[in-house]
Amino acid sequence: MRKIICFISLVLLAGFTACEDNIGLDVPEGKSLPVVDAWITTEQGIQSIRMTMSVPYADPDSAPVIRDAKIILNDLTTGSSYPFTFNNGAYTYDASAKPIGYVGHVYKIHIEYQHEILEGVDSLKRVPPVDSILFGHKTKEEAVSGVEGFYAKFFAVDFPGEGDYYWIRSYRNDTLHRVEDLLSIDGSLAGGISDGTPFILPLTQRITDYDRPFKLNETVIVRLSALSKNSYDFLWQVYQQLNAGGLFAKVLENVPTNIQNTDPKGKVKVLGWFGTSAVSRGERKIK
Repeated sequence: MRKIICFISLVLLAGFTACEDNIGLDVPEGKSLPVVDAWITTEQGIQSIRMTMSVPYADPDSAPVIRDAKIILNDLTTGSSYPFTFNNGAYTYDASAKPIGYVGHVYKIHIEYQHEILEGVDSLKRVPPVDSILFGHKTKEEAVSGVEGFYAKFFAVDFPGEGDYYWIRSYRNDTLHRVEDLLSIDGSLAGGISDGTPFILPLTQRITDYDRPFKLNETVIVRLSALSKNSYDFLWQVYQQLNAGGLFAKVLENVPTNIQNTDPKGKVKVLGWFGTSAVSRGERKIK
């Protein structure tokens, strides 16, 4: 696999002229590994887990789906087990009648694949409600981005007690059209800043895409998910990898997983994550 990487020299002293060279590099494709995408929530409905094979960075093809695994979710708090069945490209469990995720419970994913056993553990944390969603119309002159439209923000209050981690996602009209992904500690941008107070404005206002604000009759959807500390750290590393641009960018690398082979000498190694979340949600149509 060849990639064309453009190296642009820095202008260190006045009078020096920047140059630009295209250099062809042979980048090894690397080994293809199973990737687990498993996130269990407190929501009722279909709970879904995906397993695919990783593909090279520049490969345009979709990741091949793994169909022959056996997956069971275990509630270590109650001793309950939930078998997931492969259907339409994913392993699913129908929790429409009764949710399988409960705040305070500890869960383990059990995967049998190629005669080996892979397991991961996560704890399901509390989440505050999305109290309200507000919006206001701004002209081109009023908007910081210079784009006219409706700019929304949500209101939620962090629980008292430090160490609450959150994943904020906003959508346009339905959950197929994602707008923003944000991470928060105690309703702020980092730990030790606030606690037990309303989520800060830089977070609550970022549910709008400033380059494409909402329009009349569109629906603003906010999904607030609780995270364990380990799940927060995983998502933060993913965020850094996705946004690792610029001349001094970090080298891309696989983000560590919490799913391990129960046999230290086993051959199967995986990527991905097993996480659990309590979820609150709010939505409002712009009229």
